[in-house]
Amino acid sequence: MKKWLKILGVLLAALLLIGFGALVVVSRNQAHTLVYNPPQERNPIEESPADYGMDFETLTLTAEDGCDLAAWYVPSKNGAAVIAQHGYKGDRVEMLNEAAMLSQHGYGVIMVDLRAHGLSEGDMITFGLLEVRDLEAAYQYLLTRPEVDPDRIGALGNSMGAVTALLYTAQNSNIKAVISQSAFASLQDEVATGVEYFTGLPAFPFAPMIQFFAEREAGFSADEVAAIEHIHEISPRPVLLLQGGKDILIPADSGQRLFEAAGEPRELWFDPELGHVEFDTERAKQYEARVVAFLDRYLLGKGQQ
Repeated sequence: MKKWLKILGVLLAALLLIGFGALVVVSRNQAHTLVYNPPQERNPIEESPADYGMDFETLTLTAEDGCDLAAWYVPSKNGAAVIAQHGYKGDRVEMLNEAAMLSQHGYGVIMVDLRAHGLSEGDMITFGLLEVRDLEAAYQYLLTRPEVDPDRIGALGNSMGAVTALLYTAQNSNIKAVISQSAFASLQDEVATGVEYFTGLPAFPFAPMIQFFAEREAGFSADEVAAIEHIHEISPRPVLLLQGGKDILIPADSGQRLFEAAGEPRELWFDPELGHVEFDTERAKQYEARVVAFLDRYLLGKGQQ
């Protein structure tokens, strides 16, 4: 009997080791997919601002670490400009709808393919840690434009682009206002929700292990890109947060949590019926009215006492 119990114990131990090994392999592979975005896997750039009736310039910017970035610039007509930033594994085409709306109201818009996205260099995504350098390159370009007042520059972003915009605005006190649509409060939240959505795997135990391997492969800590830890540094500059209640890519309470962590002035537009990054399409008129009023107030000084 003892012999069979010993054999059974060995078999169980072997099964546990095999199961753990499989967990490690799956988690590491998913982590690699999460942070790696080589050029051959990106969508082609098939639209431009011209398709939306905008005059524009095609740019190649260089970040401070030497990474070349593809960008478009739509000139300003009112002296103000906005850095409009796309989301995770997207590209600047994603921001054309917002750019067209802003341009109609006189705002200049610069749209950059983040590193490891679109036609820009790089293949590793760091969820805002290094990407803030790309927004700095956009900001420095705007400073060279004679039609742009340096005191009238804002930022707007979607999803990971919103996180990057928040992190960058916290670092650069010269960004006068920031708009964030569907930003995740922390990468831990995003990984947990994203694992279930993209892979069908349960958040536990996969999410913590995927995060562990992703951090090591890309060389960053999730805490470094947690917008919830830095959003308070933006105050007294204004923040407008947009969050949908049916968002399945990030926790639907992310907007409220960021709002609570932010200093004044702050605004939260929560719509329980919207999903991820849907405000500019599903609530187009309201989006235009609210975003333009926010920028007019804080970049142009309209409506202020």
